[in-house]
Parts: sequence; C-alpha cells; structure tokens
Amino acid sequence: MKVLLIKDVFKLGRAGDVKRVADGYGRNFLLPQGLGVLATPGALRQVEMIRKKATAARAELNSEMSSIAEVLTGAVITFGTRAGDTGKLYGSITTQMMVDEINKKYKLQLDRHQIEAQPIRNLGEFKILARLTVDLTPEIKVIVHREGEQPDLPEAAEGESKPAVEPEPATVPENAVEAEPAVEAETATEPEIAVEAETAAEPKAE
Repeated sequence: MKVLLIKDVFKLGRAGDVKRVADGYGRNFLLPQGLGVLATPGALRQVEMIRKKATAARAELNSEMSSIAEVLTGAVITFGTRAGDTGKLYGSITTQMMVDEINKKYKLQLDRHQIEAQPIRNLGEFKILARLTVDLTPEIKVIVHREGEQPDLPEAAEGESKPAVEPEPATVPENAVEAEPAVEAETATEPEIAVEAETAAEPKAE
C-alpha cells in the first residue's frame, strides 16, 4: 500500500513523502499512530502544506535537541561483566541498561526507545545510535570488558571531557519508530499517482 507521511518516521521518510509499505505495517502502525494516511488524490493535494509545517516543526525540535546531541557525539559508556573464555557474556547488556548508564553519566533523561541497539552478548566495542530527531542521531561507543579488568578507553573518553547538561526531559520524538520497518522506498514526485480510492476506509489494526 502507498501512504503519505504526515510526520517524520525514522528510517522511512519525512513528512510529505509518499512511501510504499507492507500492508500490515501501514494498517497496524502508520495509520493508527497518525504518522501517515492513505495516498489518495485528495491527500496528495496537501503535500506542500504538510512539508512546510513539518519543516518548521523539525527545525524547532532540532534546536531543542542540539545541546543533547553535542554531549552524546563521541560519548563512551562502559560495562564490566562476567564472561566465558570465548568472550560470551553470562547474560547480556540490554538497551535499558545502556540508556540508564547514558543518563547517569551524562545527566540526561533519555528513553530506551531513543536508543537503537541490539542486546550485547559478547565482550568488545560496539556502536549504538541515540535517535533524538530524524536529523540528530549521535553515535555512542559501548565498551564491554571483563569484570575486574580496566577497559581500554580512548583519550577523549578519560574523565568527563564533555560538559554534562541538564535539559528538559528528552521524550521519544514522534518521528522515531522502535522497529525498523519492512519497506520499499518510493517517494512520489508527481501528485498524479495511482493509489487506492480516496474513499478507502482506514483499516483497523488487527
């Protein structure tokens, strides 16, 4: 199905884009969450208005989140844990553990849904993303070392090289989605596009 995004959606597109997505993803998530509508001829006539409003809102959100992005760019968090001889952990480092450590170290109030990462189950260095806005996704290094050993920290990460800030609680932005969607990218360049009938009712989530 084709949908017109009315809000920015992480890894999918920006408000005003027309995308072809899996039927289930569109019906069960995008439409009921108010992130998109069916790309009917009537909806497509509003593309420019949607884009203008979204551009203004995006600029405001980027401004609000810029100080947090500056703090998190190049940030490093570490975990000392037990592991077997092969480096496999006895357990895992979860996304919640990562965001808790980030918030504690840098005095922030991020939500775990703003962290793009899979559970870590081995010793080593890993990179995760903080999804602040569709434009601001600072990369954070995660070092998992054996309990009782000292991690090999980069020089910039020794001590508190970046000033901690105390911003307003950083809630999950509406343009972020927790799961990466199964999608075929297809942005419409012309409003005259063959789509479902304008009278198509919005399907309810299964």
